[in-house]
Amino acid sequence: MRDRIRTLIVDDSAIVRDVLERGLALHPDIEVVGKASDAFSARDRIVLLRPDVVTLDVEMPGMNGIEFLRRLLPQYPIPVIVVSAVTAEGSARAFEALSAGAVDVVPKPRGSDREGLARMVGELADRIREAAAADVGKIPRRSSPGNRARDPRNIHDAPHAKAARGAGDSSARVLAIGASTGGTAVIGAMVPEFPADMPGTLIVQHMPPVFTRLFAESLDRASRVSVREAKDGDAVEDGLVLVAPGDLHMTLARRDERWFVRCLPGEKVSGHRPSVDVLFSSVADAAGSRAVGVLMTGMGRDGADGLLRMREAGARCFAQDEATSVVFGMPREAILNGAAERAVPADDIAGVAIAALASRAGKGAGRWEP
Repeated sequence: MRDRIRTLIVDDSAIVRDVLERGLALHPDIEVVGKASDAFSARDRIVLLRPDVVTLDVEMPGMNGIEFLRRLLPQYPIPVIVVSAVTAEGSARAFEALSAGAVDVVPKPRGSDREGLARMVGELADRIREAAAADVGKIPRRSSPGNRARDPRNIHDAPHAKAARGAGDSSARVLAIGASTGGTAVIGAMVPEFPADMPGTLIVQHMPPVFTRLFAESLDRASRVSVREAKDGDAVEDGLVLVAPGDLHMTLARRDERWFVRCLPGEKVSGHRPSVDVLFSSVADAAGSRAVGVLMTGMGRDGADGLLRMREAGARCFAQDEATSVVFGMPREAILNGAAERAVPADDIAGVAIAALASRAGKGAGRWEP
C-alpha cells in the first residue's frame, strides 16, 4: 500500500530499533521500510529508500544526530522526529536537534517500563502521522535563539537589558499564542521581535515536559522580554512571556484587578495537554476584548474553537497563512470556522500582534468591568 507512511528508524541500539519496528508494525498506516545504526548508513538508506519520515536518535557513534540533521536537511528536506532519552543531557541535545530542523521530539521512557514503552510507541505513531504532513522546507533556516543570544552584535545580548527592569506592571492586555508542529521555529523568530514592555504573553507549544522549559530558556536568552516556563499562580505582567509547561494545561484567570495563570493536570483536550483550546477559551472568559489571539502551524484543529470563542468575546484573532505554515492544519481550521480575521505570513505575525494589542489599549484598560 503506497499510501502507508514509509518510515526509517535510526538508532545505535539494535534493541531500540527492533522495539520501535515491532511497535510501529501494529499501526497499519505506517510501514517501517528500513533501519540504520548510524548517520552514514542512515544517509545511504534515505537515498535508496526515500522514506516519508525518519525517526532519529541523537547520541550515535561517528556523527551525532544534530550534525547529521545540519548536513542532511539542506540536501534532503525530510521530516525528522527525534527519539531521545529523558535525561537532562538527552533533553538538551534533543532540543538542540529541534533547532537544527527536526519537526518533533518524542522522549524515550526510563528503564524497562513496558507500559511506558507502549505509550511512547503510540505517541511516536501519532507524531509520524503529523510529520508526514509537514513541509520542512518552510521551517525558517535561522540560527537557534541560543546562538543568536551569544552573538555580540545582537542588541538583545546587553547584560543589563533585563536586569535594569524590575518586576513588570500588571498587564492590561494579553497576547495568547498556540502552535504545534513547526511552531518552535516560528515562535523562536517572533518573540525576539517583542519590545521590552510587550503586554503579557501566554504560549502553548505542543511539547513534552522538560522541553518546554528548555524552549522558554532559549527564547529568554534571545529576547528583550523575559521568558520562562509558567508555574501555577504566576502573574501576567508586561515584559513577561509564559510558556505552558509540558503535560499541564495552562489557563488565564483573574483575581481582583490582576491576571494570573493556572497550570494544572487534566484530561487531554483536542488530543493535547497542554491544549491551545483550553488556553484560548480561558482567555476569552478572563480577558475578552483586551486580548489578541494567534494560532499557528500544526496538525489537527487544536485552538480553532478556542480562537473562535476569543473572537466572539471581542478579541482580535489571527492565523498563520498556508504559504509559511509547516503544517496548515490548525490555522486552516481557524480560518474555516471564522475564528481568524485574516491569515498572516510568519514574518509578519509579531508586527500584526503588536499593532492589534495597541488597538486594544482603549478596550477597558485600567478599569475592570464585572
